[in-house]
Amino acid sequence: MKNILDLAQRLYRLKRNQRLPQYKRFLYKDLLNSKAKITGLYGSRGVGKTTLLLQVLEKLDYEEKLYISCDHPIFYEISLFDFVDYYSKYGGEVIVIDEIHKIKDFQQQIKLIYDFLDIKIYFSGSSAVEITNADFSRRYSMYHLPILSLREYLEMSQNVKLNSHSLEEILNSHTKIVDKIIDNLQNKKILKFFKEFVDVGVYPFYFEDETRYIEKMQQNINTILYTDLVNVVSISGDKIESLKKLLLNICTSNPLELSIEKLAKLTGITKPTLYKYIGYLSRAELLHHIVYEAKRFKNMQKPDKLYLNNTNLFNALCINKNIGTLRETFFVSMLYKRHIINYTSKGDFLIDEKYIFEIGGKNKGFKQIADLPNSFVVVDDIEIGFGNKIPLWLFGFLY
Repeated sequence: MKNILDLAQRLYRLKRNQRLPQYKRFLYKDLLNSKAKITGLYGSRGVGKTTLLLQVLEKLDYEEKLYISCDHPIFYEISLFDFVDYYSKYGGEVIVIDEIHKIKDFQQQIKLIYDFLDIKIYFSGSSAVEITNADFSRRYSMYHLPILSLREYLEMSQNVKLNSHSLEEILNSHTKIVDKIIDNLQNKKILKFFKEFVDVGVYPFYFEDETRYIEKMQQNINTILYTDLVNVVSISGDKIESLKKLLLNICTSNPLELSIEKLAKLTGITKPTLYKYIGYLSRAELLHHIVYEAKRFKNMQKPDKLYLNNTNLFNALCINKNIGTLRETFFVSMLYKRHIINYTSKGDFLIDEKYIFEIGGKNKGFKQIADLPNSFVVVDDIEIGFGNKIPLWLFGFLY
């Protein structure tokens, strides 16, 4: 075990020599100030989990700290508990365990660490793995890191400081909020930046090499499908092509055109298996599965809506993009982290069982949601709204 610890400490020294980005994502302070013995961070590939945990580790005021990544071969055949126990015996105070899902029995290992060892742990895991079940939530402090918000993208690309706002703040004070945001932008061109964000920039690695962004997204998708899902849920390799075909069909169709029956025929997958696959892809944060509002209370023969997880995925998966689907995809991608989303027969979305939203272009009116309480029109291609008409881009400031 001594040799493994020596190598792990050497690898951590090498990692420390790499320059970390100055920008810190919105969960940084929450993680840094976490009082929990064990703190977990989960999210899709490419959202910046490793960078964020290294930034936290760098700032933590401990003498003996360590970073390990479980995708390194030295951790394939050893007990994670035994390694952490050994490190703790020799003065280890805090350890960041990256990609913990690479350890086959990581749930049991982390439980043993929690029960028996006096050491502070941060760990990261893939969204494809079930690390958000009730047992994990009860024992450990769990945080979800989603894709970049439009606010974060602007802070990174324009070197400005902007505030996030709750949904209620946006609904009640959107014109005042818009004025403050635009005043903080150097050239005031919010729609230009919004279009950029919709096309690129959802993942932080965009800022590492803009020219290879689409290629890296495609690599990310393949790694999620061929590595994460194959290893985590034991899907055979030949079934992965069916998952890719499913993603492609979602990419090229309008959400409500895709009934489960039609999708099953297009992909050659049985309906029960299709529902299972949709669950896998949702967990892996490649798509969003939105159900009809009344399905919450009774069995209704209404099709579900399926969206890609974010607007950038369109560029990685298909050429032709439907503007209406793109708008709805952005809206869903910005709200799903903190809100309950259903679709509804009047309007497009019901949020938190309270607010109704109709999404459209700048000429979209209130006809479809007239006289409905708590209803709003969310409009693309406008900088500022009025009354219950709100610019679409502003929902990128929820976190």
